[in-house]
Amino acid sequence: MDVFAALGDPVRRALLRRLAQGPARVVDLAADHDISRPAVSRHLKVLGDAGLVAGTTQGRERHYTLVPSALEPVADLVAELSDRAPRIPQRVLGGLELEVRRTTRDRAADRQGRQLRTERKDAG
Repeated sequence: MDVFAALGDPVRRALLRRLAQGPARVVDLAADHDISRPAVSRHLKVLGDAGLVAGTTQGRERHYTLVPSALEPVADLVAELSDRAPRIPQRVLGGLELEVRRTTRDRAADRQGRQLRTERKDAG
């Protein structure tokens, strides 16, 4: 079973969140959901087949724990997608910022020059 396919179901994701807090019995996991124990067991089987959880039998009860290392493919994909370089390189943005400052400064100087010429014309 593929890790990504196993994570596709919201109930399975909720089970993983719960198991991230610590080991739990099937009966405890089933109590958190509006589905039957056999349905929770089926979800746990899918998670187990994907390597995301490990189950051990203690007497008549089955206890499950999260296997964090199985989430590495997901973490790798998220890191790959998150680390993408911006579409506009930073050096280009720096150049754009410089041009905006230069244009702003030039326009302010032009306005000041026009204002001085207007004042001289009015005074003269």
